[in-house]
Amino acid sequence: MENHYYNAEDLGKFGNIGEFQKPLADKFFAWYGEVFGESSLTAKEKSLIALAVAHAVQCPYCIDAYSSDAFEKGYSEAQMMEAVHVAAAIKGGAALVHGVQMMNKVKEIAM
Repeated sequence: MENHYYNAEDLGKFGNIGEFQKPLADKFFAWYGEVFGESSLTAKEKSLIALAVAHAVQCPYCIDAYSSDAFEKGYSEAQMMEAVHVAAAIKGGAALVHGVQMMNKVKEIAM
């Protein structure tokens, strides 16, 4: 077996993060549970948002978790892929709009 930083089995160990700092982990999981509960947005809608964000932040554990969750909550493959494209477009646009900063700096230097 090759060495990898990402081990899919570690996702199942996420609950163990409290092993070294239980009070903070308890607070995180309470907050996390509240965030993903039914509210102004449904748990189903939050799952699709989480899937898109997981791709934007490039967390393989989150991608695995929310790919399964979104599919199990009834989203189709096409809907899930469209959410990934939305995330990619936002991330790409964010990188490109920072090009204005580069342009401003170059114009400043050129003067």
